[in-house]
Amino acid sequence: MQKTEKQKMKLLYLMKLLVEQTDEDHPLTIAQIIDELAKNGIHAERKSIYADINALREYGLDITSRKSKTTGYFIASRTFELPELKLLADAVASSKFITEKKSKQLIQKIESLTSCYEAKQLQRQVYVTGRVKNANEKIYYNVDSIHQAIAQKKQISFRYFEYTVDKEKEYRHGGDLYYASPYALSWDNQNYYLIAYYERYQKISHFRVDKMENIELLDTPACELPEGEFDVVEYSRKLFGMYGGEEELIRLQFDNSLIGVVLDRFGMDADIQKADEHSFIVTFHAFVSPTLLGWIFEFTGKVKVLEPESLKQKLRMKAMECLKMNSDDRTL
Repeated sequence: MQKTEKQKMKLLYLMKLLVEQTDEDHPLTIAQIIDELAKNGIHAERKSIYADINALREYGLDITSRKSKTTGYFIASRTFELPELKLLADAVASSKFITEKKSKQLIQKIESLTSCYEAKQLQRQVYVTGRVKNANEKIYYNVDSIHQAIAQKKQISFRYFEYTVDKEKEYRHGGDLYYASPYALSWDNQNYYLIAYYERYQKISHFRVDKMENIELLDTPACELPEGEFDVVEYSRKLFGMYGGEEELIRLQFDNSLIGVVLDRFGMDADIQKADEHSFIVTFHAFVSPTLLGWIFEFTGKVKVLEPESLKQKLRMKAMECLKMNSDDRTL
């Protein structure tokens, strides 16, 4: 780039310099700014730097000056504060569905939203290596394709797989395409799920997004549900671990020490009533699934199923199966 052309870029270089290399603890003096611009082949005089700083302030950049022995200039506020960036970076690092490679890339982009000095603090805040991560690099494109289909109210086709004990992909239905009308994406237990009307079963179903492949946006309009017939939030709330089953009205009696667990699961609007001085009753609708049974088993000795009777029977059967499976003379 010729010198005259670089001079035209002076204001942009100055903005980049201030954004990337200054914060409250690291201001730059006019002399330092001139030196940094010179490294990029840009000549600048003190008077023009003052004018440029004022222009950037008018543009909306929060440039503050601080006097000590010299006057230093720095970016005082940004779109995201450092504590907010730390939260975002840690959420990305801990997210199970984001691959380790993509986590590192996203964190580097988050770091670019603050100064190079604060970015170092951010990097010390997060640890990606060693965490359980998804291996499907295409999940980001899957999510984008599904969002497009939802926005355009179009059906999608895809292949769906599970892993074998050899850690190999095994496609369901022999690799035949699934056809579905996507309604929403739900986040549950560190995984993304597609909630959709599934053509094969002619009902609402859900699919792990990271186990979907070859997603295609079709020209076929999505099946529309009658107004008010389907509530995504309510549907997700009834699922335990995103497993389906028969929907039942369930009443459980918990020891008072588990009130935090119940509120974490059902929220502050949960239907909770005091049973006695030591326990309370929670009433909710849910799909009776293996994960629901497992959730109840977690609190053995501190929870009692009041209804339905069918849930009590399933718990008894599962308990007997567990005892039989783990008896000394039992082998697989």
